[in-house]
Amino acid sequence: MTYAIDPELVPWLDMLPGVPLSDHESVLAARTSMAQLADVLPSYEPANPVDVRDTAVPGPSDAPDVPVRVYAPADRTGAVPGLLYIHGGGFVLGDLEMSHAQLLHLVDELGIVIVAVDYRLAPEHPFPAPVEDCYAALSWVAAKADELGIDPARIGIAGDSAGGGLSAGVTLLARDRGGPALCFQYLGIPELDDRLDTPSMRDYTDTPIWNRPNAVVSWTSYLGTEPGGDDVSPYAAPARATDLSGLPPAFVTTCQFDPLRDEGIEYARRLAHAGVQAELRHYPGTFHGSGMVETAAISRRMFADEIDALRRGLRVG
Repeated sequence: MTYAIDPELVPWLDMLPGVPLSDHESVLAARTSMAQLADVLPSYEPANPVDVRDTAVPGPSDAPDVPVRVYAPADRTGAVPGLLYIHGGGFVLGDLEMSHAQLLHLVDELGIVIVAVDYRLAPEHPFPAPVEDCYAALSWVAAKADELGIDPARIGIAGDSAGGGLSAGVTLLARDRGGPALCFQYLGIPELDDRLDTPSMRDYTDTPIWNRPNAVVSWTSYLGTEPGGDDVSPYAAPARATDLSGLPPAFVTTCQFDPLRDEGIEYARRLAHAGVQAELRHYPGTFHGSGMVETAAISRRMFADEIDALRRGLRVG
């Protein structure tokens, strides 16, 4: 299929990493490629000093501790908003290095504390391990808010791709378990629906970086079974949730030539219909992960929108 991709992005198509997933061996190979990618992605040097430390937090019951990375403005005075960040990677890829430069940039721009989660990956650790790891990290952030210098009334959650889906799942868990309280959810190009039956998911079989074949492997790995069954938990696939009321305000982004496009749009629509303050931004000419081309005008606009959404959602003074 031919795609009307933004002209500024086209020259980068051959240089951006492909993620051809077909089986467990391909997942392992993709992990190696992603680790190498971290070495060549642009770095970020904060204008303001940022304290960064790695630690581990208590994991779910009978599970290992969860590694996290804490980013905090070194010169902050008083409590600031806090953000739990969950990386992407189709539930099978990614680590704390994947979003390191991006999170340094966010802390530098917003002056907030960010806690990034290194959750266990599928297929070795299928659902519910990843989402429960992320929920355990959120619980730790809320419990340690004073120690972390976080205002407990201004804790949000954010993630991109599978991290956006996990963020939506953790938000549902927090509502249904009676806390921790969240003031905002940022769902960037989220992976939400294992049924794989939207027009964009059916048709986009060869789009750059992410496509339907990858999505099939991603969901099969995460669920530990064929996707689209009758008993899939909404905490695994938030698009399955029948009740979206009582959730915190949301900011949802989608890319035009992304198989995840339609499920993101539909989730934002359903949030709004359930009475949730939901804002949707759709970016023409883009594809899944095209924001890595930081020099493109559309990518700069996407990041500026993210900064603005987090500033408003977390009530950054």
